[in-house]
This record gives sequence, structure tokens and C-alpha cells, in this order.
Amino acid sequence: MRWPVALFLALVLVAQTAAASVRLKDLVEFDGVRGNDLLGYGLVVGLDGTGDGIRNAPFTEDIMANILERLGVNVTGEQFRPRNVAAVVVTATLPPFARAGGRIDVTVSAIGDASSLLGGTLVMTPLNGADGQIYAVAQGAVLAGGVAAEGAAARVVQGVPTSGSIPLGGRVEREVEFELASLSRVRLALRNPDFTTAARIEEVVNRHYGRPIARMLDSGTVALDMAATRAASPAHALSQIENLTVSPQTRARVVIDQRSGTIVMGEDVRISRVAVAQGGLTLRVTEEPMVVQPNPFADGQTVVVPRTDVEIEDQPAVGMAELAASTSLTDIVAGLNALGVAPREMIDILNSINAAGALHAELIVR
Repeated sequence: MRWPVALFLALVLVAQTAAASVRLKDLVEFDGVRGNDLLGYGLVVGLDGTGDGIRNAPFTEDIMANILERLGVNVTGEQFRPRNVAAVVVTATLPPFARAGGRIDVTVSAIGDASSLLGGTLVMTPLNGADGQIYAVAQGAVLAGGVAAEGAAARVVQGVPTSGSIPLGGRVEREVEFELASLSRVRLALRNPDFTTAARIEEVVNRHYGRPIARMLDSGTVALDMAATRAASPAHALSQIENLTVSPQTRARVVIDQRSGTIVMGEDVRISRVAVAQGGLTLRVTEEPMVVQPNPFADGQTVVVPRTDVEIEDQPAVGMAELAASTSLTDIVAGLNALGVAPREMIDILNSINAAGALHAELIVR
């Protein structure tokens, strides 16, 4: 069987992870403890002739004029033709409990026809939240993630030079009000909702405190009674709860990536007894035109005579291979290996087994 080594490693990792104990902080999100997306529109200056063409990006001229006027420079009626500036969109995430004066990372992306932001500097840009309020201000040197070079007849681009980042380039100016200490009830939201996992979280938390603290509301939510924890504050209680370990339960899945030919199976995948035959027929038609010349001193013409070669190749099949009703991932892998096919062909086999109703797992095709 010609399976890639990476595929076997992926199968082993999936099987081991499914049975491992995982901390609650890696399984759930605490209700209310979340980040907020920020967005701004700014200008990058100091580029080495790789900025926006003003004729193709007139909005760059508008923002540049606004910045200069705020600095006391009158540019009314003037014509700008620089190639060292670029209009950009600035994005960032305001983390939970961020305080005024704190620093955050920002991402800068060109929106005009600039070819590179390498070496540029972002001019002070306000970052707005979904409510339109300014929560941070970004400024600093842009670290572009690529390079571009071009000549008269060729151009080479490595990475994405029109996008970059500014580590700690944003300063928090406004805090998001959230009083964690005043909460009497906190909900845990499972990243992958599952009734079994939620019930196990409830059991682990209650066993840790020796009294009913947690209560499962549904497959994706577990409620915590903060007062019953008798901790100094909800923050103290959550610091203990988030480090408790649980063995999560996941749905049986088979994930297929058609672009790379990768197949990943979960440990709980099962199949019913099924027989599979796999083979192929290849028809190859090739054209090799032949040029025919007339005899010397003859009254004739040079013509092209078509020549067609048709070849039929019947690939050897494995016949009818039986896959027994499997009770483990090892049995399934061994049964599929018996077919002796490549991963690309294995994708078609798994699709056919699923269509026959013999694959007892969620089939995800990317």
C-alpha cells in the first residue's frame, strides 16, 4: 500500500488525542471573556517607489491631504504624484480585560495598487470598534512578509509584500467595560458541542468541589454557580476550574482533502461488512503527424499525413476485497490497505462506501 508517512502519523495522532485528557481551558470559552475586532483606515509612508498610483487610487490622495491639513499644511488645489505612500486597512483584536495604555499587535494590508509595503511606516491611525468608538491608535514601522522584484519583461514575488504587521504597534485608548467580579453565574461554551463532553465537564467540576457547582444546560453550555465555589472572586474560581482535565468525546469523522489527497480518520470510525472491487481502464490517444515530401524533381507538394496511435491499458484490479465489520481504527486501516490502492483512489472508495451506507461516520470533503 502506497500511503504517505504523514497520513499514518495523522491517524495515530487522532487516535491518541481522542483518548487523552484535555484541560477545560482548551475545550471551552468563558461566557463574556472574549476579544473585540478593531478596524481602521490609514496611510503608510516612506515606501521606495512601491506605493499607490494616485491616478488609480484617488482615495490615497484624499487621506494624504487630510493628514497634511491636520498638520497645518495647506494643500488645497495641489496635485500629488508621489509613489512612496499607500492607503491601507489596519485591523487588530482588542483582547479581553485590555487596559488603557496597553499594547496590541496590528495587521496592515494595502487596498490600492501598491506593490510592496516593505520599509514603510504607518502614520497614526485610529482603530474603531463595531460601535464606531475609537478603542486604540496604531502607528509604527511595518514588517512586510515578502519581497517583490520586477523588470521590463518579468516579475518575481515571494510571499505577500502588500501585507504586513506591526508588533505591539497599537496602544489601547479605551477599555471595554466588563465586571467579572460582579458575576454570580458564568457559562462555559464548548468549542465542539457534545452532550457526553458537557456531562463529563459537569461531573469533573462537581467532583473537584465536592458539591453541585456546575449544571449542564445543553450540548454546548455548562453553567457555573460562582457563589457556591466559595472562592475569593470569580477570577480565583475560574483559575482553578480551567485547569481541570476532561476526556472529550467527539463524533466519528472521516476528513478528506481532495487537493492534497490526505485522508484522516477518527478513532471511533466504524464500517459495516462490505465488499469492494477496484480497478481502472486507461484509454490513451496520441497524435504524431508525419510530413511527406515529394520525390526529387517531381511535380508534387509537401503534405502532412495524420498518424493516430490508440492504446487501451487495463490496469490490474484487486478483484473483490471484503472489508469485515470493523470494531477499531486498526481494523479499518488494515482492510483498506488490502485493496492496494493509492490515496487518491482511496478517496473514491470511501465515498462509495459512504454512499452504500456502510460507513458509520461523518464524511467531510474539503
